[in-house]
Amino acid sequence: MKVQVHWWSKISIIFCNFFCIRQLLRIPIMFWGVLFSIIIISLTLLYSAGHGLYPWCIKQFIHIIIGLIALAGIAMTPIRFWSSFAYVFYAIALAGLTLTAILGSIGMGAQRWLTIASIRFQPSELMRIALVVALARRLSDKENSTPFQYVLSSCLLVIIPVLITVKQPDLGTAMLLTAGSVATFFFAGLRWRIILATLFCCGAMAPVLWHFLMDYQKNRILTFINPEKDPLGNGYHIIQSKIAIGSGGFWGKGFMHGTQGSLDFLPEKHTDFIFTLLSEEFGFIGVMLLIALYSILIFFNFSLTALLKDEFSKFIIAGLTVSFSLYAIINISMVVGLLPVVGIPLPLVSYGGTSLISLMIGQGLILAAAFSLPKRHDINLFVG
Repeated sequence: MKVQVHWWSKISIIFCNFFCIRQLLRIPIMFWGVLFSIIIISLTLLYSAGHGLYPWCIKQFIHIIIGLIALAGIAMTPIRFWSSFAYVFYAIALAGLTLTAILGSIGMGAQRWLTIASIRFQPSELMRIALVVALARRLSDKENSTPFQYVLSSCLLVIIPVLITVKQPDLGTAMLLTAGSVATFFFAGLRWRIILATLFCCGAMAPVLWHFLMDYQKNRILTFINPEKDPLGNGYHIIQSKIAIGSGGFWGKGFMHGTQGSLDFLPEKHTDFIFTLLSEEFGFIGVMLLIALYSILIFFNFSLTALLKDEFSKFIIAGLTVSFSLYAIINISMVVGLLPVVGIPLPLVSYGGTSLISLMIGQGLILAAAFSLPKRHDINLFVG
């Protein structure tokens, strides 16, 4: 006898899982230790940058509380819920991007912020998560579509938000959207030679793309090549950043004793250039500690893919982990002069509610995917 399950019963099951605190007990203590260590570093640097709790430290603490609640809530939600509503999530994020292009506020030359009910946020950060979820759903659902439809729909999911993000313009976030998508494609079976061939074609088109860049974007690239050409203008940020990093030495100048930061020579020290503040005050030791914490978190996430057989869960972890990794790599490379300045924050450390909460949401999705493992394959086992 077949028993009919009503929609309200399904919702009640989801909520029961949502509030199942026992799920969180499956998360290794080391994960929480790494996460809270990064949070402490963030609050310490923001306290130093603002010379007290205000204006950034206390606000970031509130963002962290919201982010942790989001992480825990999403982690306790069954991954099948996110699979069912993947396209809805994507549509909401895409609507936010489109609305930003029409009504968004302009800041630092880019129209990438949207204000609703006095809350200002960046929809492209939400899209960074939604795109991976939607693409994971599409790539894990090969049935009922021809190979042409499968490839075309997957590519359109990526191309549309990337083009809108580039139009804002926000090349940094567009890079993260593309990188997370490429990682998802790779885990779905896309071969390295196709990825390398695509990158080669993009490199070959660089001279053509140069003519489509805006003046400030061209100046960023020229400044990256030779920042000393305009030391008081476009090259000022990166020159001051290098001075601060070099002056930190091995042990650093000490908490709140950095000259470049405390005397306000260091621009955007609470957001994009907060890694420079870390280098100046805590030196090589502080830098290596943060990089080690990032490495452990990334290793933890990637280790989960080896245990998972469910394609949707595996694709989500791959896409979001690569996106997080590039967040850190691009920001650090940017402030030390290895990449042009593109406005990418340091993950979980830089001041900013939208970025931090979106990263927490992403980590919550990764844990939700990990919880799809049978309990006999506890995720604590990744260390063994």
